[in-house]
Amino acid sequence: MQRDKSDHESLARWAADCAEHVLPHFEQKFPEDLRPRRALEAIRAWAQGALTMSEARGAAFAAHAAARDASAHAAACAAARAAGHAAATAHVVTHAPQAATYAATAAAHGAAEATDVAEATARERAWQRQQLPEHLHALAFPARSNP
Repeated sequence: MQRDKSDHESLARWAADCAEHVLPHFEQKFPEDLRPRRALEAIRAWAQGALTMSEARGAAFAAHAAARDASAHAAACAAARAAGHAAATAHVVTHAPQAATYAATAAAHGAAEATDVAEATARERAWQRQQLPEHLHALAFPARSNP
């Protein structure tokens, strides 16, 4: 499938939305650590043409550092990784599906005690699909081959 600049920007905004949807898992544990939030601000600014790819990529690295710092808290760590991959989408569009996957992981870990993990993951994935234009679904949710 051929992608154009507007598709790349749409995927970047979608990745940011996916990450932001689960960001409370990080911010509740680490309210003073703004690195994942700043990564989302960076990718949105990039999508608007207000930030360079290098600046967004730097914010991605910072969010991933926050994830490493949060490694003892699975949901928080996954939420920060989602933000990092969202920001990295400025560099390579294939980071967008990774942001969504980490967001689903954060939702699952966050719900592990309250509900069924598979159900939480499915709910998050359904929400993600609703946020993305249909013509981009194949890019964001690639079919998996069964060996």
